[in-house]
Amino acid sequence: MKHIIILGDGMADHQVASLGNKTLLQYARPEYMNLLAREGRCGRLITVPEGFPPGSEVANTAILGYDLNKVYEGRGPLEAASIGYDMADDDMAIRCNIITLDDGRIITHNGGNLETEDARVLIDYLNEHLAAPVNRREGCERVKFITGIQYRHLLIIKGGSKHVVCNPPHDHPNEPWRPLLVCAEKDAPAESGRMTPQQTADLLNELILKSQELLASHPYNVAKAAKGERQANSIWPWSGGYRPSMQTLMQQYPQVRCGAVISAVDLIQGIGRYAGLRIIKVPGATGLANTNYEGKAQAAIDALKTDDFVFVHVEATDEAGHDGDVDLKLKAIDYLDRRLIKPIYEAVCQMDEPVCMAILPDHPTPVELRIHVNEPVPFIIWHRGIAPDEVQHYDEASCVSGAYGLLRLQEFMHTFMDIND
Repeated sequence: MKHIIILGDGMADHQVASLGNKTLLQYARPEYMNLLAREGRCGRLITVPEGFPPGSEVANTAILGYDLNKVYEGRGPLEAASIGYDMADDDMAIRCNIITLDDGRIITHNGGNLETEDARVLIDYLNEHLAAPVNRREGCERVKFITGIQYRHLLIIKGGSKHVVCNPPHDHPNEPWRPLLVCAEKDAPAESGRMTPQQTADLLNELILKSQELLASHPYNVAKAAKGERQANSIWPWSGGYRPSMQTLMQQYPQVRCGAVISAVDLIQGIGRYAGLRIIKVPGATGLANTNYEGKAQAAIDALKTDDFVFVHVEATDEAGHDGDVDLKLKAIDYLDRRLIKPIYEAVCQMDEPVCMAILPDHPTPVELRIHVNEPVPFIIWHRGIAPDEVQHYDEASCVSGAYGLLRLQEFMHTFMDIND
C-alpha cells in the first residue's frame, strides 16, 4: 500500500462570531474532506511537544514521525537544505524574514506579500551594503544573506550561537518591535569555536537596525512609499540552529523505498530533503491562495505511480490566518478541497495499487488571533475498504468522537504507516 499526506498548513481554527460561532471548517463544509471523513476514520493529533514553539517546523517534523527532542535545530537549517546551501560545522543558519514595520510596530511578517524577484534585489543589496562591511570589520566572512522564496530568506552567521531568543514576526502582528529584539538565552553553555550567545544577539540586532536604514532608502521601498503601499523595510531573523542529524523516512519505515514532497515553502522542502524525499517543484506554486492547486494535484498523482510515500503541503490557509482574513481563508479551504483533494481522491480510487490518504493541518492559525496556537488538530485517514467510524464532517469538533481518539506526536505517523492491507 502507498501513502499520501495532504496537509493544509494552519487550516484548523476557532469559532468565529461572524460565522455563527462556527469554525471555518464547519462553515466552509468542504465537500471532499467531509466525504473522506464519512468514508474514513478520524481523530485528533497533538503536533507540538511540550516546551516547543507551535511552528510549522516543529509540527510538520513531528507529523512525519520524528522525535523533536533528538532532531530539532530550528527553521534555518531546514531552509538551508531546501535552498541547497551545504552547512559547515561552524555555521549557524537562521530564518530571515523581510517584514513591514510602521509607526514602531510590526505590521506584517511578509513584507507586504513580497515577491521573490523583488526580494532577490533586496537580498543582493543587503549582502553588498550590510554583510560586506561587517565581514571586513570582522576580518572573515561572518555574515551572508541567501535568497529564498518571497519574504522567506536565510541568514548564515559563521561561528554564531543558536542559544539566542528570537521572536517569530508572525506571532507579533501590530506589536512594538523594539521589545522583541534578540536576546541571549540565560545560562546558555559555552561552545568552543563559537561566538557567545550575547555576541550573537548583539550582531543580529545590529543587522536588524542597519537593515532598516538601508532598506528605507532602497528604490523599491521609495516607490512603495510613494504609492502608499506596505514597504519591505526590515529584516527579522528567528529560529536558528546548526546542521541537524536526521534519519531518512526509508530508514525509519522499511515499507517506504522512495518518497516525494510537494510544497512551495522552503521549510517543508528542507524537512523533506533531510527525510530523504525527492523535492517536486510545481510551476506556479506560490505559498498563497493563488497557488497552482491543479499542478500540485497532478504532481502528487504522478508521484504515486512511482513513489511509496508522498507529502503534499499547502501554505495558503496559514497565510490567510496570519492576515486575519476570514474570507480568504474560507476560499483557501475551498480551493484545497475542490482543486487538490478532489482530483487526488478521484485518481486514487482508480489506481490498481491501494493508497492510504491522510488529511490534516499542522497547527491551528486562528484568523482572529493571527498566530499559531498549540492545540490538537483534526485528521482523517482513508483507504478503500477501511471501516468508517461515526464522524460525518471534517472539523475540529466532529473529529473529537473519531475512532482514533487523541494521538500524540509520532503516534500519527506510526499509525498511518502501519496501514498496509
